[in-house]
Amino acid sequence: MSGGLVGASILVVAAHPDDEVLGCGGTLARMAQEGREVNVLLLADGESSRGSVHSPLAPGRVAARQQSAQQAAAILGCASVKVLAMPDNRMDCLDMLDVVQQIEESLQRHTPSMVLTHNAGDANIDHRVVHDAVIAACRPQPGHSVKKLMFFEVPSSTEWGPAGSAHVFSPKVFVDVTTTLATKLKALEAYAEELRAFPHPRSLRAVESLARWRGASVGVMAAEAFMLGREVL
Repeated sequence: MSGGLVGASILVVAAHPDDEVLGCGGTLARMAQEGREVNVLLLADGESSRGSVHSPLAPGRVAARQQSAQQAAAILGCASVKVLAMPDNRMDCLDMLDVVQQIEESLQRHTPSMVLTHNAGDANIDHRVVHDAVIAACRPQPGHSVKKLMFFEVPSSTEWGPAGSAHVFSPKVFVDVTTTLATKLKALEAYAEELRAFPHPRSLRAVESLARWRGASVGVMAAEAFMLGREVL
């Protein structure tokens, strides 16, 4: 597994602050510990959809979520995290080119050899938009830095996708996170307001259980699972 992680910098592109930890926090911590530069791009604010005419969004919620992202990145050992302010759960209303260009800007700045992002069949519309935008931004042109593209699962979204979908999450790549699972769970605590009580899939217990199951399926104590989008050897 370690050989499959070798490369220069790694870029994670996720829709909302907390998706990066839920989807691949253990892998990011492992990469950082192994000396790789890990950068994170979070596109939507993660909060604006929660306000309404009758119950407006509490002041400071977006800023607090951004602060949580900074705390989580520090715990995981990431070199940088950038949080944009695209509308939460409304990214399908944006021009795709605008989303793609934001990702391209991060690709040009960090020149990653590996990009991690969402699965195409997630229940959350923002996840699907980000997946499509990453595919467009990482199109394999001559000289492009990205040699490996992988898709992660996010509890309470990936498994909620329709069972008959053409994009069911069927992982083929597993990263052993036995030594970094505790770090992932600690980073998740930075997003305490986003966590739920077990048996909700976005609870600490469920997240750990998923890692244990993914690990058991490949003979290790804990793992994170990915679908392989593309790899150039």
